[in-house]
Amino acid sequence: MTKHLFSPITLGNLEFPNRIAVAPMCQYSADDGSATDWHLQHWMNLAMSGAGMVTVEMTDVERRGRITHGCLGLYSDHNEAAARRTLDAARRVATPGTKFGVQLAHAGRKASNRLPWDGGTALGPDEDPWPIVSASAIAFDKGWQVPEALDEAGIERIISAFAEAAKRTARAGFDFIELHSAHGYLLHQFLSPLSNKRTDKWGGSPENRMRFPVEVVKAVVAAAPGLMVGARMSVTDWVEGGFDVPDAIEVAKAYKAAGAAYICCSSGGNSPLQKIPTGPGYQVHLATAIRDGAGIPTRAVGLIDMPRQAEAIITEDKADMVAVARALIADPRWPWRAAATLGHEFHPAPQLARGEPFMRHWTQAAE
Repeated sequence: MTKHLFSPITLGNLEFPNRIAVAPMCQYSADDGSATDWHLQHWMNLAMSGAGMVTVEMTDVERRGRITHGCLGLYSDHNEAAARRTLDAARRVATPGTKFGVQLAHAGRKASNRLPWDGGTALGPDEDPWPIVSASAIAFDKGWQVPEALDEAGIERIISAFAEAAKRTARAGFDFIELHSAHGYLLHQFLSPLSNKRTDKWGGSPENRMRFPVEVVKAVVAAAPGLMVGARMSVTDWVEGGFDVPDAIEVAKAYKAAGAAYICCSSGGNSPLQKIPTGPGYQVHLATAIRDGAGIPTRAVGLIDMPRQAEAIITEDKADMVAVARALIADPRWPWRAAATLGHEFHPAPQLARGEPFMRHWTQAAE
């Protein structure tokens, strides 16, 4: 079968109706980790978009793993109940075949910060900050809190927290789990030599630096055996001497051996010294490198906003899926527009079907 953006794909035990994924997008609108009415409308909107894969925002496995006071979590019964309520509503309006997943994470040394629209910097003493942890006691940047280096018991406790959150994910009714080992959060902090200066079995060599993230993958796979598991990874730090493509290929191989079914290939986020050559599709080559080097399906992400650009990534076999985020915020019916542009069928809910001729007209007029 010829591969294109609207051809189905199977990852692990799940078949997706197309190769468009909603990339995780933090909303910073939770109440002590619990989804709110903002999430209710947001998830329902994403469910009706036509994307085959909807990945819910970074969802933290413990309270101190949150970036901000507004971050989503799955560390309490209330979090779990709120997620189940919100997901049930999204499923009721979803395009047939849509699969839903949650991105489990821990912010590590990038936790205890203000909301992005309040500056995103470290919480002050009068803003209810909390102590943070990391691989090593190295602050992310000047003015940021210095984390506590996790000891053996702390590492094991966080591995258990990921496993417990995976069980909550399954009970809430999600179809898959994505583990966040990108953008300078805790799993990435262990992977990168820029943030991991340990000399025990959790640091030093590449094999030791990947030990904690790989143990998390194993624990999550064991805790939620019915769910497909994937991972997001920053394939390069974009800093000399940092984590880079050859390291990432080996990590992807280890993730695959531990049970991961795909890698979403992002980059950066672990150092203020990074120099990222941004531009349309600037990370696509990373998805190709990981897929070819590790033999695992990959998802391309990063400034992919034009339908023909997304189609070319698939038809030219540069990645297996394409993830869209900001373009979907700007146009919640982006998958419709992509289908109309590329000449593929799309089937909106009957209540929305009257918009289909307009989408086709607008697309043709734009060309």
